[in-house]
Amino acid sequence: MKKILAPAVVVLLAIALVFSLFTFFGMNNASGTPPGTTPGEVGTISVAYDRDDLDAGWSDSEVSSIALKGNAITMEGSGATVEGTIITITSAGTYSISGTLDDGQIIVDTDDKETVKLVLNGAAISCSTSAPISVINAEKTVITLADGTENTVTDGSVYIFEDTESNEPNAAIFSKDDLTINGAGSLTVNAHYNNGIQSKDDLRITGGKIIVTAVNDGIKGKDAVAIRDGIITIEAGGDGIQSTNDEDAEKGYVAIEGGTITITAGTDGIQAETGVLISGGTIAISSGGGSTNSSSGTTPGRWEGGTTADEGDTSSSAKGIKAGVAVTITGGTITVDSSDDAVHSNGSITISGGTIVLASGDDGMHADASLEINGGDLRITKCYEGLESAVITINGGTIRIVARDDGINVAGGNDGSSTNGRPGQNTFEASGTYHLYINGGYVVIDATGDGLDSNGSIDMTGGRVIVNGPTNSGNGALDYNGAFKMTGGFLVAAGSAGMAQAPDTSSTRYSVMVTYSSVQAAGTMVHIESADGEDILTFAPAKAYQSVVVCSPDLKEGSTYGVYSGGSSTGTVADGLYAGGTYTAGTQVTGVTISGIVSYAGSSRAAQPGGRSPGGMPQ
Repeated sequence: MKKILAPAVVVLLAIALVFSLFTFFGMNNASGTPPGTTPGEVGTISVAYDRDDLDAGWSDSEVSSIALKGNAITMEGSGATVEGTIITITSAGTYSISGTLDDGQIIVDTDDKETVKLVLNGAAISCSTSAPISVINAEKTVITLADGTENTVTDGSVYIFEDTESNEPNAAIFSKDDLTINGAGSLTVNAHYNNGIQSKDDLRITGGKIIVTAVNDGIKGKDAVAIRDGIITIEAGGDGIQSTNDEDAEKGYVAIEGGTITITAGTDGIQAETGVLISGGTIAISSGGGSTNSSSGTTPGRWEGGTTADEGDTSSSAKGIKAGVAVTITGGTITVDSSDDAVHSNGSITISGGTIVLASGDDGMHADASLEINGGDLRITKCYEGLESAVITINGGTIRIVARDDGINVAGGNDGSSTNGRPGQNTFEASGTYHLYINGGYVVIDATGDGLDSNGSIDMTGGRVIVNGPTNSGNGALDYNGAFKMTGGFLVAAGSAGMAQAPDTSSTRYSVMVTYSSVQAAGTMVHIESADGEDILTFAPAKAYQSVVVCSPDLKEGSTYGVYSGGSSTGTVADGLYAGGTYTAGTQVTGVTISGIVSYAGSSRAAQPGGRSPGGMPQ
């Protein structure tokens, strides 16, 4: 059972969810750092690691030695009792475990207020009917992997329970209380019954080489999973890493600030009831068989062949990173290949740093409430829709999206993009609560559907946005149902003509929409220059196009500009956009004089919000 901690320990282990989690719970951050601790500040979640978590050393003079000898156990020291192939540790202290146990258990059951340290010092522990390592009661248990040693824990496929109501233990390494794994040795966990490593309280990993193969979840901490360092490889039929407390708003989170983590999961890669926070480390996730395993039918994200924790459970998902409240990424290198959303939150997502590469059979990133990007390098190489939320704010960072539907989709609700089924267009009513804000950053989109799609409005005050939009006339490079007010930044969007839109007249920055009488081949340069030869735009769209919208601070009221098709440039090219150099003219197709906030050239006429155009069709 869980014991009441002394006040100093309560402070020591205080965990606060702040900032974006404030939005949902209104919590106060824990203050102060107790003497003797090393805090790991992880953005919205603060994890305090004490000496026991970080110190993998021990004194030989204070160690009780446990020798595993096949079908017997011997011990030198005190603090434990041996009965056949089961040793029960009843006192706090340090225990060095070595040898091979063919079919038995290491049990921890102590009322002491101090830590139990189990030093796996070249141990192979197997149990055919229960958890090979089981912590029934302890203040905290630390498993230290002795430097240079290889250790193995293996369970059987059928457990025999003393308590049939709780069905516990249910993992190869199981603890009802706080559990920490540290050290510089290796640990291989073969979980044939259910989960690999599980704690009913906090589970922390600060070192070691850990390999977990589990028929269900790989690493599971009910209250929290916190990873500071280590090399961790997980192959799980269920979730890779999971935290499940849904009753306490300050618990149920996963925090990763270091280490190298590789996850192959049948369902979610990382799943937390409240928050997922990643501030460092190298993380690679494959879930649900990866993006190639998404359905080719009407429901991307519903995979075939993925092993789930409960066969036939339609609520199972195969998302890469999933949180019930908030996902926050401030650093690290993250790669996700998922059949469902690569990054998903039922509340908010905040990205402030890191290098992130996502491939998804559904959305690249989906948040029910809000998605904010302040920095980092984000590449969504494959998805149905790239970024999706009711409110999306881009303040900084580099973002590249390749989508087989919308690049950025502002729509409300739980995976609202699939409300009317997929593939195909979805119908939404305009809403004042749906909003796309672009205040900075560098955004490049290649979308088969709409490039920027807001079922509300768009405000752009800064940044650079390049859109290679759809080739079919049922979509547009820009699509908004409310207003598109552009007061700063640079925008170029190329795509089909049938549903083409430009920023609207609420803008203060001038824009030009050019519509061609016929489709232009991919790579055909569009060039706009002033009467005195100033280069306003030199752009080679990546796909066939019939409409180009440019909004630039270089466009001036009253000035006349020539629009050219084809030609070449000696300038430096990035994402189809040329800078500097000399343009060798192709064919001048039209001219345009800036006489209002939005000007039209070629065969274009003004399109209405929602993409319903009274003109702009090919002539």
